[in-house]
Amino acid sequence: MKENSKHITRRTFLGTTGAVAAGLTILPSSVVSGLGRKTPAPSDKLNIAVVGIGGMGNTNLKNVSGTENIVALCDVDWGYAKRVFAANPKAKPYWDWRKMYDEMGKSIDAVITATADHSHAVITANAITMGKHVYTQKPLTHTVYESRLLTKLAAQYKVATQMGNQGSSGEGVNQTIEWMQNGEIGEVKRVEAFTDRPIWPQGLNVPKGEWVPDTLNWDLFIGPTKMRPYNSIYTPWNWRGWWDFGTGALGDMACHIMHPIFKSLKLGYPIHAQASSTLLLTDCAPNAQMVTLTFPERVAPKGSKVKYPQVEVVWYDGGLQPPKPVGWPAGKNMNDAGGGVIFHGEKDTLICGCYGKDPWLLSGRKPVVPKTERRVENAMNGGHEMDWVRACKESPESRVKTKSDFSEAGPFNEMVVMGVPAVRLQGLNKVLDWDGQKMEFTNIGPDESVRLTISDNFTIVDGDPKFNRPDIKLNAKEFAADMVKHTYRSGFTLPDMPA
Repeated sequence: MKENSKHITRRTFLGTTGAVAAGLTILPSSVVSGLGRKTPAPSDKLNIAVVGIGGMGNTNLKNVSGTENIVALCDVDWGYAKRVFAANPKAKPYWDWRKMYDEMGKSIDAVITATADHSHAVITANAITMGKHVYTQKPLTHTVYESRLLTKLAAQYKVATQMGNQGSSGEGVNQTIEWMQNGEIGEVKRVEAFTDRPIWPQGLNVPKGEWVPDTLNWDLFIGPTKMRPYNSIYTPWNWRGWWDFGTGALGDMACHIMHPIFKSLKLGYPIHAQASSTLLLTDCAPNAQMVTLTFPERVAPKGSKVKYPQVEVVWYDGGLQPPKPVGWPAGKNMNDAGGGVIFHGEKDTLICGCYGKDPWLLSGRKPVVPKTERRVENAMNGGHEMDWVRACKESPESRVKTKSDFSEAGPFNEMVVMGVPAVRLQGLNKVLDWDGQKMEFTNIGPDESVRLTISDNFTIVDGDPKFNRPDIKLNAKEFAADMVKHTYRSGFTLPDMPA
């Protein structure tokens, strides 16, 4: 694998910060299970590499660096990541995670991935096949197929895993699950959830190309998706609103907001999906959308005091909120820290905020129920990452799973990213039937097509508004299949799906 063709050295690039390129001393490592190394004692330090360090990856890095060794850092944008490289001079710097794996694979025990959504799966999957423990930011993957792949690979290689939805380690999610399984609100047949995002630009036309900054390797940012001209609107951070790179407000926040729904209601694969939105463009996510997923009746687990009938889960974003239920306290803001959830039960209504925080019952009751969920200390302030570190140091045979282990995070993420094809196929004007096992829509015919708007060109002519909206007609079945399982660009490959 070749390094960035511009040959920007870390010493040169960080010179203005006063940092110097440091030599790297690899400490003895004994962590990676399955590769002939013994499981370390809890006091041993992990050698951790971080891919994508400019944003949330820096927070994840800080939350583990106090006790573990950060031995390698990788980012495609050395301008955005400049301060992080400077703050970690002992970590070897890389542009390309593939070269990092080639050169340091034997000395890395674990990998944190916090890149754009579209590259999560390829970085994480290849780390798992090398026997590395993995912590991957939310959404876990860009597609349903990628989620299924990571779920199966993690089970096959027996590595410690965690998705970066830190609220799953929080007390609010624990309490919601315990209230639900104790039957405090009875059977639930409808749940509504929402976020106040996006807070980045969406509903945009494709911009014109610009010169790529010297500090950015655009080819590596594009990664496995199709090439397009660079524009500063895409990165850093605003990539969330573009379908090729992100999953919109749904992918960004549903992994935080909908986790207590998935876990407390024992959800699996949905059977139906439908959606609507503001103007739908081919490349950029809409400003607001509504997605409805239907889940079949589930078998109640042992100890549960409630049944689990068929349930509808409805998602709103872009400023949309569900109607306030009867009895809602006048003047109370439904938005709690970025969103909220309403569980409509037969006996009561349960409400919680973003990250599952501060659950409460509309009746005003405050149930005291058995504590059945494992607690994580300082969940929202590094405890989620350290729970993963703890799991990395336990043997696969006796390991206590993390709070968002891929065995749960993978199926949950499938639920989240199902919203993307539902939104983009809304032009079919029907409820979509989903076969979760086969990962395919079963009621899209081979000759059906969907029409998408390429751009929204608005002008005023002689005082009247005029809309010029060129569109494109696509084979719906092929379009759906590609959203479920992407075709990767040359140079980027996923491992085969385990049986």
